[in-house]
Amino acid sequence: MLCARRLGSLGAGVAALRPGRAGRCSHGARGRARGVSTSWSPVGAAFNVKPQGHRLDLFGERGADFVKIAHPEPSFRMAAEEACRSIGTMVEKLNTNVELYQSLQKLLADKKLVESLDAETRRVAELFMFDFEISGIHLDEEKRRRAVDLNVEILDLSSTFLMGANFPNKIEKRLLPEHISRSFARDGEHVVIDGLHAEAPDDLVREAAYKIFLYPNVGQLKCLEQLLSSRDLLAKLVGYSTFSHRALQGTIAQNPETVMQFLEKLSDKLSQRTIKDFEMMRGMKMKLNPQNSELMPWDPPYYSGVIRAERYNIEPSLYCPFFSLGACMEGLNILFNKLLGISLYAEQPAKGEVWSEDVRKLAVVHDSEGLLGYIYCDFFQRAGKPHQDCHFTIRGGRLKADGDYQLPVVVLMLSLPHSSRNSPTLLTPGMMENLFHEMGHAMHSMLGRTRYQHVTGTRCPTDFAEVPSILMEYFSSDYRVINQFARHYQTGQRLPRHMVSRLCESKKVCAAADMQLQVFYATLDQIYHGRHPLRKSTTDILKETQEQFYGLPYVPNTAWQLRFSHLVGYGAKYYSYLMSRAVASMVWKECFLQDPFNRAAGERYRREMLAHGGGKEPMLMVQGMLQKCPSIDDFVGALVSDLDLDFETFLMDSE
Repeated sequence: MLCARRLGSLGAGVAALRPGRAGRCSHGARGRARGVSTSWSPVGAAFNVKPQGHRLDLFGERGADFVKIAHPEPSFRMAAEEACRSIGTMVEKLNTNVELYQSLQKLLADKKLVESLDAETRRVAELFMFDFEISGIHLDEEKRRRAVDLNVEILDLSSTFLMGANFPNKIEKRLLPEHISRSFARDGEHVVIDGLHAEAPDDLVREAAYKIFLYPNVGQLKCLEQLLSSRDLLAKLVGYSTFSHRALQGTIAQNPETVMQFLEKLSDKLSQRTIKDFEMMRGMKMKLNPQNSELMPWDPPYYSGVIRAERYNIEPSLYCPFFSLGACMEGLNILFNKLLGISLYAEQPAKGEVWSEDVRKLAVVHDSEGLLGYIYCDFFQRAGKPHQDCHFTIRGGRLKADGDYQLPVVVLMLSLPHSSRNSPTLLTPGMMENLFHEMGHAMHSMLGRTRYQHVTGTRCPTDFAEVPSILMEYFSSDYRVINQFARHYQTGQRLPRHMVSRLCESKKVCAAADMQLQVFYATLDQIYHGRHPLRKSTTDILKETQEQFYGLPYVPNTAWQLRFSHLVGYGAKYYSYLMSRAVASMVWKECFLQDPFNRAAGERYRREMLAHGGGKEPMLMVQGMLQKCPSIDDFVGALVSDLDLDFETFLMDSE
């Protein structure tokens, strides 16, 4: 859901490209938190108690992309969906408006005038020209109409594919043994399988879920084939050899050849480590299930979790009491203050300003520059709210004609449990990391100081947009940062250093296999958006790619690609998570590993990376931060070195 650069684009959500989510430490009915012995700052306290007062009226008209995802009223969501589609269609028509194109073409052809423009204005003009040309503006009238039609067709196919990707499968109850069918929801005489149940301890339950949920659906298969074909036709119509070439222009990678070189080199470096990880999982499966010890695609999430738990005893409930939501928000406040001179202040929303009484409003204030923007924190579970962690730009920052700066407004959406009568909301380590990740997106939006809303904050190439959020994950794993805020909500005791160390070390267990899985997904995405017609069916390509780039066998009569929802929002760009992680890793090690509170490094990070949004070439921002231009080998090396990173080198006492 990263924002594409389009004329008049709406604020779009930034969904984390993350391979997995940690479990939740859930609590019962809502209520004011009790037994909290720790004194929190105002921002910490604001998140550790239930807000007082009546339910507020619903959110205003801004941010249709957000409304269609998160609004509690179905009618509003449907109206927002239609608004997005209508605006998307209108934008495609604007991108084929010949008069606008010719005016811009005339401007860019005037060398003297172009040289008089500041760098950001010049880049925005070039981005608009790129938008025009990928929409077929340079074509004759008939082909331009065809380009508009194809874009509308792609929007419709994308919506249909997304719905199908999440739709549950059913099977007659009598076809499954009773002890297996009991693990799934029932609908009359049918069993409903709505996911992979990857954490289920019973091997047969996971196997059944995998085979049934991934059983091919003819309509979904046809939809995917049409989507890929339409994207290819559009790319060729506007002058690109593949959709991937069209999608990757202006990114860090620049082209699919570079992406494949990156993925192949990374796969080579991971191969032996991945084999060892699979052997370790196979050994654990043999220990627990000696009758059937062959490692299958439904096994890694479960057995890697068993190994982690056995080696490191990282039961989430041991950590939850130290990670109250208020404590975590205070930790973010401390970190941002030390690194960037920024403080978070909880404000009471006005009547009609928010869409649920659970939403908190934060003002982001710099110690010398004043108010920088607002973050609305929609953090808690509620009926009908999707279980996904997202960042939405409601209003982007920009320089206004009167010289003032239009302050950005964003929403962070999480799915955290409510506080209970006896405790505040308590986060698992995974939830805490997700919170830091999403706040990285928010800071990108808050600190962007671009002249144009078109390129502010996260409105930048996909493989750069995840860098600030992933970098925050490194901070969330550092004892010196955690030690600032992780306190037991009842006793005030700090989270012991050895528990942080165990948690960090546990993340390396089977990490190579996890990364190899992401390489497989990213490679599949590149092949699907590469040369057409595809040389084989999408399922045959899946089988071949899985065996080459992952190593576990393809399961007959399954079609995982039909559940690969990221093919819509990240078509030809799924590699972005890996590349962003490589950049974040390099920035962490170069600039923050020695001192995560280094103010000079924080200011450089703001100046070189956060301030520009999409208004500067992403590789120039990376080069400015690292003071060198990294190669493919540097990217690969950064990812592989993370697998061996000795967290004890920087887990030192802050006293």
